[in-house]
Amino acid sequence: MTLPAAVAAWCLDQGHGAVTGQIPVGGGCISQGTQLKTETGATFFLKQNSSAPADMFACEAVGLEALAAGAGPRVPEPLLVGEHFLLLEDLRPAPRRADYWIELGRRLAQLHDRIGDAFGFKQDNYLGSTPQPNPSTDDGHAFFADHRLRFQGDLAAANGRLEADWLRRLDRIASRLTAMVPAQPPSLLHGDLWSGNAISGPAGEPAVIDPAAHYGWAEADLAMTSLFGGFPEAFYQAYTDARPLEPGWRQRFPIYNLYHLLNHLNLFGDTYLAQVQSVLSRFSN
Repeated sequence: MTLPAAVAAWCLDQGHGAVTGQIPVGGGCISQGTQLKTETGATFFLKQNSSAPADMFACEAVGLEALAAGAGPRVPEPLLVGEHFLLLEDLRPAPRRADYWIELGRRLAQLHDRIGDAFGFKQDNYLGSTPQPNPSTDDGHAFFADHRLRFQGDLAAANGRLEADWLRRLDRIASRLTAMVPAQPPSLLHGDLWSGNAISGPAGEPAVIDPAAHYGWAEADLAMTSLFGGFPEAFYQAYTDARPLEPGWRQRFPIYNLYHLLNHLNLFGDTYLAQVQSVLSRFSN
């Protein structure tokens, strides 16, 4: 993709000189990543998506700033945001330290100890490129039922990807959450914490990228780590040592991950339908 003029101008204005190199970085499913090199040797990370919703990158920047305010995992600093791009600090990942997963577990526990006044966030944002509604909600069960499960289910039905019977099963699960999920306070969450979004910083320390930040159930953030590759057991042990959970937390993971599976069904199509149906069948009877 073409280097945005605003990014080239920012590099000059900040004293870094002209952009002299652009190295594509793989791994993103929604946006294209590029490492920029400048005349001074400084490097930056540029995310671009010409079809992104107009406020998607601005919302991501707000989420990164929220996550950076405490003692959680490191996040890249947002430097410049535009309608179709986000310029970030280049963390220049080094090989992971020997205690990487233990430290990530501890730091995620510290992030989740940041408790909000209500579920939701200061603004709506995005999970990938899917809108994520975050209205201030006192009841965590109502928040997850209406603004996570039912929202994604209705979207899937509107897109012709979830038939009426499966949508009814989803509604039954949403209606029974109080019996399935223990009460939890509204913790600050990364919101999209799969293995591809857990990287290392320049010293090999834990860092996370691409958030869908909001205040929600801590177990839901932890559940996402079990999808698409999973995290090692040392991570979970360190987390629960720092922040004990209610018994049965692993067994609740599929309920939380239904939100992400529905989102993948909406983003990427029927490849994820069987996984969605499996969870719906298991928990709706």
